[in-house]
Amino acid sequence: MKALDEQLKERSSFEETGDTHSMFTIETPLRSDAFLKSDAEKINNIEKLFGEIMEELGLDLQDDSLKGTPYRVAKMYVREMFQGLNPENKPSLSVFDNKYRYNKMLVEKDITFSSACEHHFLPIIGRAHVAYISSGKVIGLSKINRVVEYYGKRPQVQERMTMQIFQELKEALDTEDVIVAVEAEHLCVSTRGVNDKTSRTITLEYGGKFKDEALRNEFYQLIGF
Repeated sequence: MKALDEQLKERSSFEETGDTHSMFTIETPLRSDAFLKSDAEKINNIEKLFGEIMEELGLDLQDDSLKGTPYRVAKMYVREMFQGLNPENKPSLSVFDNKYRYNKMLVEKDITFSSACEHHFLPIIGRAHVAYISSGKVIGLSKINRVVEYYGKRPQVQERMTMQIFQELKEALDTEDVIVAVEAEHLCVSTRGVNDKTSRTITLEYGGKFKDEALRNEFYQLIGF
């Protein structure tokens, strides 16, 4: 028992990494064999493993309310919460010529999303605000929402998610003139650890013309920052 306590103490640095929300790469860390198994196989395996977690917690899996929970959680992970891990679910981002020659800022604000902290697998709930200035191409408004949803539906760090949305839109629109702001509540902060119920986290990524402070301030005013 003492040896186990010592092992847990040695892993205390993991908790520090989680509480500081450290990010080590802009790419979501995935193994090379991440998609060799089908969704059905993953659901089946996760169902068994989550059942074991519930057993360790002392829960009675014969109870009518609990016996379906391992399956529900497994299906939720694969088909809902973390569907953004699978590149097959990546939205198609068709762009069109800017025939109206609109050359001012286009803003899509208050895009709601839900994600999950990769350190504790607890929800991140928030809003994203995106703007771009066309370099000759425009994108359907719903596609911006789809990009936010896609990168949110995976274990995330908010900074990474913000940068991934920025990179995706920048490449699709072939312009540096993109800005992304994300504002979210992290349940790993509000329901554990420091238990702060009111704080929000804001992250930004921008390039091109949005490096101009006056233009950024105009964006902030439009989204209510």
